[in-house]
Amino acid sequence: MSETQQHVEEPGPSEVRSPLIQQELKRAGVWLALAVAIALVVVLAQPLMLIIGALVLATMMDGGTRLLGRVLPISRGWRLTIVLLSAVAFLAWTFYLTGSSLAAQAQAMRTIVEAQVMRVGGWAQQLGISATPDDLKGLAQQAMSSMGRVTAAVGTAVGAITSAVMMLVLGIFIATEPQLYERGVAWMLPMEKRSHFYQVAQKMGWTLRRLMFGRIIGMSVEGVGTWLLLWVGGVPMAGLLGILTGLLAFLPNIGAIVSGVLIVLVGFSGGTDTGLYAVGVYLAVQIIDGYLIVPMVAKRAVDLAPALVLAAQILFGALFGIIGLFLADPIVAMIKVYLEERSKALKAKNDARLMRPADS
Repeated sequence: MSETQQHVEEPGPSEVRSPLIQQELKRAGVWLALAVAIALVVVLAQPLMLIIGALVLATMMDGGTRLLGRVLPISRGWRLTIVLLSAVAFLAWTFYLTGSSLAAQAQAMRTIVEAQVMRVGGWAQQLGISATPDDLKGLAQQAMSSMGRVTAAVGTAVGAITSAVMMLVLGIFIATEPQLYERGVAWMLPMEKRSHFYQVAQKMGWTLRRLMFGRIIGMSVEGVGTWLLLWVGGVPMAGLLGILTGLLAFLPNIGAIVSGVLIVLVGFSGGTDTGLYAVGVYLAVQIIDGYLIVPMVAKRAVDLAPALVLAAQILFGALFGIIGLFLADPIVAMIKVYLEERSKALKAKNDARLMRPADS
């Protein structure tokens, strides 16, 4: 090689300006950010669930405020105050009238359910099934105690009350002026992404309002219907069973199974005829809710497959405890809306890209 020939130097592995090094650093940064995000989700699981729960409560308050605005031409703050006071008054009235009797019924129901479980276990042993009544009882206790390692603090009475108060206060703040917080989140996004964000947020809010409205109607129908029909048939603890059925109606699939088991166990404690009548009441109420109320109200807003909802409840219940179990359905609905809107945006972008050469 001659002295006049120039030697072209190429960047080495230690040169940050190298395109190869920059590409690898970007890849490593993406994986590092993903690992940090996963770690933050695990560590901050309980606060995240509380925030999502507050969003769901704010959606319910916003839905009631919007509905009240159709008949009362007053400011949003007064309508929200009326909604909150009405909810508090209804809960106070319910517990004031039925508090003492429900406490006695709850204690009696626990005894009846334990006796019926032992009876079912003995009947299973007669059929040759090796499971003993104590095994069934221990399995139920293990299932309840193993749910939700992340939100163990919420399992205590103080933790549950504190979490409920935090969600309620945060939900009230968001429901008071939701557009303020919506603009705050959009401010952190690039300008070209904000219009899509507003569109997705609006669709999510509409979907959650319809979903929660359907849940409230379903809870009312199932609770009141179960109470009246069981009371007419002379089933013991009709009031408590009605309240439990109404509350558990917030949980699709799992709530219906738990309330059905309780109704059947308590019903058969009063005799075979009473038990068969209780089974008929349960089936009638579930058919009315599943084939009339849900298709008319909630299913038009978001059509979620039952298997998908059940799988999400099992997953979120195991990861986040009872809060995740309650919020599994709204979370899946929001994810579905986001994916649908994202797909529509990409399709519109691709269509515009394909039409561009033809226009030119």
